[in-house]
Amino acid sequence: MNKNFLASLSLLMLVVSSVGAQQRQTQDLILQWGSTDVRYPRNEVPAGQGNKQWETDAWKGERVNAQAVLWTRRPLKNVRITVSDLKCGKNVIPASATTTSFVGYVWTDELNKDRKSGCSDRPNKADWDSSLVADVLEVRKSLDIEAQCTQPLWVNIWVPQDIPSGVYKGALTVSGENFADVRLPMKINVQKRTLPDPAQWVFHLDLWQNPYAVARYYNVPLWSRQHFDIMKPLMQQLANAGQKVITASVMHHPWAGQTEDPFDSMVFRMKKIDGSWVYDYTVFDRWVEFMMSLGIDRQINCYTLVPWALKFDYYDQATNRIRFVEAKPGEAAYEDYWFSFLKDFAGHLRQKGWFEKTTIAMDEREKSMMQKAFDLIFRADAGYKVSGAGDYYPEIEPKMYDLCLAYGHTLPDSVREERRRSGKLSTVYTCCIEAYPNTFTFSEPAEASWLMWHAVAGGYDGYLRWAYNSWTKDPLHDSRFRSWAAGDCYLVYPGSSSIRMERLVEGIQDAEKIRILRKEFAEKGEVAKLKKLNQTVSGFMPEKLNGQNASQMVRNGREVLSTFQIG
Repeated sequence: MNKNFLASLSLLMLVVSSVGAQQRQTQDLILQWGSTDVRYPRNEVPAGQGNKQWETDAWKGERVNAQAVLWTRRPLKNVRITVSDLKCGKNVIPASATTTSFVGYVWTDELNKDRKSGCSDRPNKADWDSSLVADVLEVRKSLDIEAQCTQPLWVNIWVPQDIPSGVYKGALTVSGENFADVRLPMKINVQKRTLPDPAQWVFHLDLWQNPYAVARYYNVPLWSRQHFDIMKPLMQQLANAGQKVITASVMHHPWAGQTEDPFDSMVFRMKKIDGSWVYDYTVFDRWVEFMMSLGIDRQINCYTLVPWALKFDYYDQATNRIRFVEAKPGEAAYEDYWFSFLKDFAGHLRQKGWFEKTTIAMDEREKSMMQKAFDLIFRADAGYKVSGAGDYYPEIEPKMYDLCLAYGHTLPDSVREERRRSGKLSTVYTCCIEAYPNTFTFSEPAEASWLMWHAVAGGYDGYLRWAYNSWTKDPLHDSRFRSWAAGDCYLVYPGSSSIRMERLVEGIQDAEKIRILRKEFAEKGEVAKLKKLNQTVSGFMPEKLNGQNASQMVRNGREVLSTFQIG
C-alpha cells in the first residue's frame, strides 16, 4: 500500500478523532453567560442557549458584575477561572482589577413565601421549608466540580478611574486538568463619566457590624491582634461599599442577645465603694480607631440607652462582682446609671475629637421611653446628637439628628425637606418584617439594588440594615436562623462576599449616579433630561412595585442612566 496514502489516512483519522473529542467535550460541558438576576439551581441544566458574549456599560470607577454558568456531565478536576486584561487599543483594564468567584450554596428557608413577614420563632428546624440556594462568592484558586452539576461563576470588575473611555474587550477562561480550556468573550463600554471613590459617596450606608461574631467564628481572643487582623479585610470590604457608620455597643446585650453572638459593652463601668463611677474606654477607642483607619469615619452610633431588655451591667467594687441594674427611663436607678456615664462620655469624645460624629442610638423603642431618654441625654450634655430607627413620631422627630424609618413608612415632604436644610439625616431600613423586597438569601438578587433606588425615590439620604455580619453557627453552609428569615442576620460570609452584597453595592452606585446627574442637569438647565431621570426614579416606590418585577425595574432604570452620556 502507498506510504503517502497511509500517512494521509492516519492524518484523516486523527482529525476525525479530534473533532469527535471536541464534540463530546462540547456535549459534556456547557459554559455560557447567565444573568446576575438569577440564583441558578445546583442540579438543573441552565435553561436556553445562554449568551456567548457579556457586554455592559460602566462609568470610570464603577464596579460591574457578571455571572457565567458552567454545567458538566462528568466530574471536572481543578477548575480555575481567569479573566484576561480588557483592552481598548493601547489602553488596558488590567486583570488585577477583576475578582473571580465560584458561587457557593447555602441552606435557606421560605419563611416569607406568603410575602407577609419574615419574622417568626422556629426552634424546630423540621418546621423550616428549606432548600439550597446560590449566594456565597468564594474567592479560591480552584474547585472540583461533580458530574451533573451546575456551577455559577461570578466576575467583579472595578473599572479604574483614570482610563480613557472606550470599548474594552477581553475574555473569561475556564480551565482544568481533564478538559480543554473554554472561553467566553466580554466587553465593557466605558463611558466618559467618573464615579468618585466610595469614601466620597454621599449615600448614607449603615450596615451594622458585629465584631463578636468574628471572634467566635475564627476562635480567636476578643480584641486581640489576631481578631483585628481577621476583621481588616471584612471591614475594608464594607468601607469599599461606602459605609458611613461605626456600630458601637456601650452596654451589655443591647438587643437582648437576639443574635448568635450577642453584643457586649465596649465600655467598662465600675461603681466604686464610695458610690462614684469610673469608666474605661479602651475597647471602644480601639474599635473606633480601627474602623476609622479603614475609611469608615463619618458617624459613630452608640447603642443604647433603651435596650430591648432594660437591664444594665456594671462591676461593683464593694462586692467584687458583676451586678445588674433593672430600671426604666425616668426611674432614679436609671438616672444614676446613665447620667454620670453620659457626662463622662461626652468629655471623652471631645478629647478624642469624636463628639460631633457620635450619636446616642436607639432601635425600635416606644415613644414614651425615648422621650424620657432624650431628656436625660440633653440634660447630661445639650450638644449630644441622637439617632433612632422605627416609626415616625412627630413629637420627637425634631430632636433626632439621624432618623431611620421602616420601609413603607413615610415622612411628610415638609418635614423631610426641613431636616435636609438643617443638616439632619433621614434614612430607610428593612428587617425581617418586610417580606418583599429584601436581602434574604432567598430574595431575588435585584431586590437589594431595588431598595437603594427606593431610598432615592423616597427622598431618603441612605439605607440601614441591621446586620452586616451577625453570622449564624455555620454561616458558610446554613443561613437559617431560629428567629428570622434566612440571611436576615448577615450580608457577607466569613472570607467571602455574596450575590446580595454585590447587588446592593450596584444599587448604591446607581444612587450616586443619580445624585451626580441631577446636579449636572440642574446646573446646566437640561430640563428634559432631569425630567426623564426623575420620572424613572419615581417608579421605585412600594405601591408601584406591586405587580411588577424588581429585576426588570432595575434593568430599565440602568438603561436610562446609560443614555445620559457626555458627547
